[in-house]
Amino acid sequence: MLLKAACRHLQRRLRSTAATAAARVDALSHRNAVFSRELARQRALYPRVEKIEVSMQGPGLDGTLLVMNKGMSTPHSCARHLTEHHVTYSALGLLDGEEAWPLHQPLTRSCSLSLLTFKDHDPTLVNQAYWRSCAALLAQVLETAFKDHLAVELLGTPETPVSSGAFTCDLVLDSQLDSWTPSEESLRSLTRGAHQLIFQDLPWEPLEVDPSVALEVFSHSRSQQEAVEEKAAQNPKGTVTLYRCGDYVLLSNGPLVARTGLCFQYEVTAIHNVDGAGPRGLLRRRAQGVSLPSQLEAHHTVWRKLRRRAEKPVEVPPPEEWTPPPVSDSTPPPSSSNAAVISNQNKSD
Repeated sequence: MLLKAACRHLQRRLRSTAATAAARVDALSHRNAVFSRELARQRALYPRVEKIEVSMQGPGLDGTLLVMNKGMSTPHSCARHLTEHHVTYSALGLLDGEEAWPLHQPLTRSCSLSLLTFKDHDPTLVNQAYWRSCAALLAQVLETAFKDHLAVELLGTPETPVSSGAFTCDLVLDSQLDSWTPSEESLRSLTRGAHQLIFQDLPWEPLEVDPSVALEVFSHSRSQQEAVEEKAAQNPKGTVTLYRCGDYVLLSNGPLVARTGLCFQYEVTAIHNVDGAGPRGLLRRRAQGVSLPSQLEAHHTVWRKLRRRAEKPVEVPPPEEWTPPPVSDSTPPPSSSNAAVISNQNKSD
């Protein structure tokens, strides 16, 4: 009798674990499929090749005029017509001197274009996009890092100024993890996951979509759907921008830099509990990290100071104080080991 009960318990455990893992894989795969479908639809809007003129701005470039393809050519395409330096170090575009433009977003009109880097005289726009990109990278790692039987729901990547010392990502974890405190090994494992994506040098592909498309992309997450509705209401055009990195799709608060390879020193520093319940009364968490781009590498003593600062809880300012630039029960409890909740796929160097 006891053996039969144990067998039934094991079967329920295996079914629950399989269901949670399958749901996570299905959700990520669904996002990617809808993104690809919408990307193909938008590209089909330009059946004929139409030419536009792009006037390049910047040191040594004034007077350079490029003839590009409307709806197909991107600022990155323009950089490839210049020098290897422009391809390697350009992080963001600036259209007509005022509109921040992702490097992989197609140009739709004749314009002037500046290619922005981290060493510009005023790197404000690039720094903001970089901080936002680091948070996007953290979100990607968190959604795929935990063991299959543990549910993870991303709530968003709150805008934090660079001066705060850390970028952030809010999420809720399986209720079984309410008492879990991340160990140093767990944080190192998450950091390794980020470095794997950085090493792949993946582009962040932007796609501006109608809210209905974004709602379909995030049909598995009510929290993300609410974020879509909020962002669409704030945008005068009524649209939202999605980004894809590899096969991972997320909603962004603003422009991201060109690619993950622009990140260099990068570390996940802390996961704190946040006041206020998350969805369904679950514990809200805030993951934090710090990073520097390849052009601004810091000495190890300076990096240690930056890391210690990034461990402290970050207070996210209300939206009115920070405006970005326009543009399951049957599953058994986890192991008491902190590192045991992190998937093995992120533990290899």
